[in-house]
Amino acid sequence: MTPELMIRACTFYTGRLLKTHFHTWREIAIPPTNEDELLAEKMEAAIVYANFRLKKHVLHHWHSYVKNRKEQLRDALLRIQRMFHCYKMIVTLNKWRDRARHKFKKREDELMLKHELQLQKFSKLKFKTSSKEEYFFPEQFVSEGFLVGGIPEFDISQLPKRAILQIFSYLSLRDLVICGQVNRSWLLMTQMGSLWNGIDFSAVKNIITDKYIVSILQRWRLNVLRLNFRGCALRLKTLRSVSFCKNLQELNVSDCPTLTDESMRYISESCPGVLYLNLSNTIITNRTMRLLPRYFYNLQNLSLAYCRKFTDKGLQYLNLGNGCHKLIYLDLSGCTQISVQGFRNIANSCSGIMHLTINDMPTLTDNCVKALVDKCHRISSVVLIGAPHISDSAFKALSGCDIKKIRFEGNKRITDACFKLIDKSYPNISHIYMVDCKGITDGSLKSLSPLKHLTVLNLANCVRIGDTGLKQFLDGPASTKIRELNLSNCIHLGDASMAKLSERCYNLNYLNLRNCEHLTDLGVEFIANIFSLVSVDLSGTDISNEVFCKGSLTLEHLDVSYCPQLSDIIIKALAIYCINLTSLSVAGCPKITDSAMEMLSAKCHYLHILDVSGCILLTDQMLENLEMGCRQLRILKMQYCRLISKEAAIRMSSIVQHQEYSASNPPLWFGYDSEGKSLREKQNTSLKNSELTAKESTYNNEEEAV
Repeated sequence: MTPELMIRACTFYTGRLLKTHFHTWREIAIPPTNEDELLAEKMEAAIVYANFRLKKHVLHHWHSYVKNRKEQLRDALLRIQRMFHCYKMIVTLNKWRDRARHKFKKREDELMLKHELQLQKFSKLKFKTSSKEEYFFPEQFVSEGFLVGGIPEFDISQLPKRAILQIFSYLSLRDLVICGQVNRSWLLMTQMGSLWNGIDFSAVKNIITDKYIVSILQRWRLNVLRLNFRGCALRLKTLRSVSFCKNLQELNVSDCPTLTDESMRYISESCPGVLYLNLSNTIITNRTMRLLPRYFYNLQNLSLAYCRKFTDKGLQYLNLGNGCHKLIYLDLSGCTQISVQGFRNIANSCSGIMHLTINDMPTLTDNCVKALVDKCHRISSVVLIGAPHISDSAFKALSGCDIKKIRFEGNKRITDACFKLIDKSYPNISHIYMVDCKGITDGSLKSLSPLKHLTVLNLANCVRIGDTGLKQFLDGPASTKIRELNLSNCIHLGDASMAKLSERCYNLNYLNLRNCEHLTDLGVEFIANIFSLVSVDLSGTDISNEVFCKGSLTLEHLDVSYCPQLSDIIIKALAIYCINLTSLSVAGCPKITDSAMEMLSAKCHYLHILDVSGCILLTDQMLENLEMGCRQLRILKMQYCRLISKEAAIRMSSIVQHQEYSASNPPLWFGYDSEGKSLREKQNTSLKNSELTAKESTYNNEEEAV
């Protein structure tokens, strides 16, 4: 920086400063001549801007008002539409209800008229016992010409071959042989090769001889596919004759006391195509176990239940030769000699097992199950009945398999913990049987509710289950798919959960509420709304003559035994509405009379099983009605029916296949005496009388003291 430059810079700065201050002074000192005009322009611009802001503010409020008004109008319109639809639905529902009531009343009148007509015809037919004509009912729609002309002759051999095979396939071996002795035509029909594909010798084991068995097997050796020798005490030579059947696929020699390893050697060498083999309760040893993988390499089903002569080493033989790698079903029930190592041998030999049954195994532990499922990942069905040492650990170990059916019974170590993650561990499970598992509570039902494929649930004798748990279960998706529900002996269940049961379980077919003591008529009214029911068990409950079967036209099985309040009213309702009934139990109902059974016999012609034990008012007249009306009756139980004579019972035993009869008084556990009076009421009456007697004696003593 030189002095000259410094002087120039100072001169320039001073000049600029003077110029700036001069201009400022001039603007202040000399006012502009058009100040009023500028002020007027600014005022006008301000007014325009203020008007614009005001209009904008007013428009905003107007827009908000219009928008709110439109929303209000829209809401009002929606409310009006909903009210209109609601009113329309109410009108429609009222019309539908009136029409449904009219239709129901009409159907009920028709059923009652039909019922009365059939009763009249049934009563008329009862007086024609001297005639030998056949009894026909209105359902059969038989023409008068047929009745007048009698039964026309018909040659069954004129039917198509397929129909003949279908008819004769229902006959046992004994009946088939008898039919072959009618005539030559029938003999030819009974000798069709397809009828001898399966031969059941167990049904005639007490009358058939070894010679005849050998003859049959030699004659039909090329046709036989299935043989059943269950319980037959056969000689070694007879068992060797099984080797004639080269095409044999199924063989059942269970409970055969004479079956040995030697006879199994002859069978295995000659019948390599066996797929199903039942050796349960026989004395086979490791020698037979060595034969299975060598010859039965296509074996799929094997039952070794209660065979206690083989050891863990015998199970190791299953991996020899071709091995039993195609095995799908295995039954080891009662084989208490098998250890953990034996289950490891099974896992190494038969890794494709899908269905496993191990019952009556008190020695079975969690380690046995773990050793088996380590390699058998295809297991889908497990049955463990009578295995008290199985716990939640085994249930957790099974989560590695695609379990669809599981069954535990009589186990006290299974708790709610095994069900906590069941929807993730077993998403495809469809059948759950947890019978008599005391550790299961309402928490388990809550855990089961998310299952989407559950169709069968059996929690019988799980006494800690109540209405709370059942409601939580019914809130989930499992309730809509359930078809079978068994909650018998769950004594804490009552009417509270029945409303939701009828609302959610519209696909329910089988319902068992046996001995649910808190269930009353109110709960039965809700059950009546489940129109899909086929089988109902309400025995031991506190119900009266609630006519719940009016809507159950598909009902086939009904058990209302040990409900002493029931009378003829419920039988009449069954006769009117449930004509397809095949099984009925009214045991322990002392108010049932012959008139009710007459109505039942006149209408329910498909009845196969009937239990009237303890119905003390029934007489021989009931048996006559059953003989006339229920031609398909197979099983009849009439214990403690003292008014039914022994002669009538003997005559009826020749008609039915199985009969139970006694004329003694009902035991005390029926809850009433020989006259039908409740023992509980008698006890209460006696207690009241004793109290009154005590009070009277006290009063008399006080009077004497005074």
